[in-house]
Amino acid sequence: MIKAVFFDLYQTLVCYDPPREKIQADALKEFGIDTTPEKMLYPITAADEFIHQEHSRLAIGKRSDDEKMALWGQYQAVLIKEAGIEPTKELIRHILGKMQQIKFKPILYDDVLPTMTELKEKSLILGLISNVDNDITQLCQDLGLMPFLQVVVTSLDSGYNKPQPEIFKEAIRQAGVQPQDSIYVGDQYRIDVVGAKQSGMLGILLDRGDYFNEAIDEPKIKSLHQLSEHLS
Repeated sequence: MIKAVFFDLYQTLVCYDPPREKIQADALKEFGIDTTPEKMLYPITAADEFIHQEHSRLAIGKRSDDEKMALWGQYQAVLIKEAGIEPTKELIRHILGKMQQIKFKPILYDDVLPTMTELKEKSLILGLISNVDNDITQLCQDLGLMPFLQVVVTSLDSGYNKPQPEIFKEAIRQAGVQPQDSIYVGDQYRIDVVGAKQSGMLGILLDRGDYFNEAIDEPKIKSLHQLSEHLS
């Protein structure tokens, strides 16, 4: 019986305003490459997977400024290449410069608060497990998440990064439940779902764009509204 549901934060509960796909498409148009925000959705997903893998290997906050700059250049190169565009140095510099000019505001996906409300009404323990280098307490308060969350475990607090089992086990310990009675929902298969599974939890992949085509044993959902199907 499921007693606790944990979530990843970014790209699971939280996205950005303005949308990253729009800024990427606008930057490409300024460089003379015609595209649409919709065409940038999958490339962003692929680039996000790259950056999550890199963060799990060595937290971005622990890297030097030069290393961070090089990493974000690699991120942009992956994104552009996945869009079918030659990732030249000039184009990468142009887009990185554009992205640095934008003040992105974190916002919740539309399905987050209704889902949190439904789960809370079922008396489930709710929590976050996130690979972040900074304190997210104020962010969660500003987004209206704190009233729903009993447990918040980050790589900053725990000293471990997903998919390391220790970060998942710390959340389970704080919740006072057994791994088999817990669900973890995230947008990254290897970082979130496999990491949770290795800790004894049920990992669920949230694939909002339906881009993940690998055959997997774990559940996959396109919206948090589908989560209730996996609570029994």
